[in-house]
Amino acid sequence: MSAITKEYKRVTVKSLIEMKANKEKIAMLTAYDYTMAKIVDHAGIDIILVGDSASNVMAGHETTLPITLEQMIYHASSVIRAVKRALVVVDLPFGSYQGNSRVALEAAIRIMKESGGHAVKMEGGSEIQESVIRILSAGIPVMAHLGLTPQSIYKFGTYTVRAKEQAEAEKLKSDAKLMQELGCFALVLEKVPAKLAAEVAKDLTIPVIGIGAGGGVDGQVLVTHDMLGMTHEFSPRFLRRYLDLFNEMSQAFTKYTEDVKSGDFPNAEEQY
Repeated sequence: MSAITKEYKRVTVKSLIEMKANKEKIAMLTAYDYTMAKIVDHAGIDIILVGDSASNVMAGHETTLPITLEQMIYHASSVIRAVKRALVVVDLPFGSYQGNSRVALEAAIRIMKESGGHAVKMEGGSEIQESVIRILSAGIPVMAHLGLTPQSIYKFGTYTVRAKEQAEAEKLKSDAKLMQELGCFALVLEKVPAKLAAEVAKDLTIPVIGIGAGGGVDGQVLVTHDMLGMTHEFSPRFLRRYLDLFNEMSQAFTKYTEDVKSGDFPNAEEQY
């Protein structure tokens, strides 16, 4: 059955449910600042994720764990000022929702009030159920995240594919259904077998967005800096690089340096 494409002046949680029902794939990318968000939004991306991956690509940390709630609010507020169409989802950072649902609600409220974000994203299944319920009860939309959950990297010990074994796959399917039943509006599946991801997407009525989860899901997400080739050390199988900005930008900066040092820049026409 062919997809039904509908024009959305503003993408909402309801829009995403309609997209899944109409078999229209959902496009999602990250952004952490005003300039990038404005370009991404202008391109027609459906969801912009202000991801805790800012810890890696913006701050240079090895993991997503160090980024703080205040830093996430700063990045999200910068993105919100640029966006006119996309739904903006903001990651709740590590330590802001695990283990204490009251703290989780306070963190989610701060993100919504201080950044203007449209929804929050949380990693985990049944173990964060209480926090999910409390946040949803306040009217804050929640996107779930299962499979490889980078905030738990020290528990896993590796960024390898998750849920390859039967027990973990069953837990993932159970958690996915639970997140839907609790009221989450969408689910991200990261680095899980394509067959399993397709089964989950088929079983759920909410959209399933994949990253390294094959093509049988309802949409895809990538880190913008990765797909533009601004980062070059990271080359997982699921990453398609649409540009090679690392080399292109390096060449431009090198040429600028040469022109300044040689006196070629500025020339007569570039002066007042």
